[in-house]
Amino acid sequence: MNTKMPGGTESLLARVSQQLSQLEKRDWELWFIISLTGLLVGAGLLAILFPAAFLKQDSVHFEITVSRQLVVGLLTLLTLLNTYVVTRRLELRRVREKLISTTIQGELVRLQSFTDPLTEIYNRRSLEDMAERFISHALRLHKPLSFLLVDVDRFKEVNTRFGHLTGDFVLAEIAGLLKSSIRGSDAVIRYGGDEFLVILADASRDNASTVVERTRKYVRDWNRAGHLDDFEMSLSIGVGEWVDGKTLDEVLDAADQDMYVSKARTKAARAGA
Repeated sequence: MNTKMPGGTESLLARVSQQLSQLEKRDWELWFIISLTGLLVGAGLLAILFPAAFLKQDSVHFEITVSRQLVVGLLTLLTLLNTYVVTRRLELRRVREKLISTTIQGELVRLQSFTDPLTEIYNRRSLEDMAERFISHALRLHKPLSFLLVDVDRFKEVNTRFGHLTGDFVLAEIAGLLKSSIRGSDAVIRYGGDEFLVILADASRDNASTVVERTRKYVRDWNRAGHLDDFEMSLSIGVGEWVDGKTLDEVLDAADQDMYVSKARTKAARAGA
């Protein structure tokens, strides 16, 4: 999987800002047309008035005769100008509103396509896009980056004993626990049926271990609340740290191997108990 950020990719905000700037430019062009037309009309009136002006004592007296056709022509010109300006401004307003509405609707559709409806977190389709963003950030700022691969232990037993609706409830609860364990700058992805992937920005393997322990504490608290009768939920969590030169697949493979080591320890501890 290619983990490099595609060159020249503009953010949604940048594209919308650019389009709105173009509309704003067209709006200013209309005001320029209004001002220029006003100056031309004023200059025309002055050209008509001043040749007929003469001084009479301390005042300026004008005597002018204007044909009906000229008056009608000026009024028609002003009416057409105002009609054009009003029509164009209304058109620009409709275009601006349509642009904003279309952009928002498109972004909502895009987000929905990247969201798991059950757990309301990112789905597997969003992984490549999310990984590219986080890796690009880590490369640009020379920051560490870690991935947690989380598997729900004995989840099939949950479905068998308590039913699939309870299983769905458990998955949604785990997604909530994982989101509570991380910062707003991190991300949780539903990686598979009962597997989750957590991306930790600016986090080394040691920092990731802190998140793992925090998650386990939340799971223990959840079990103490007695959501499932005679059953304790547990998670197997593997950590993979990304470094420059590693592909995403390599990092996820490392996290997967670490997760299975964690699962083996959990099984051994349960067997010993």
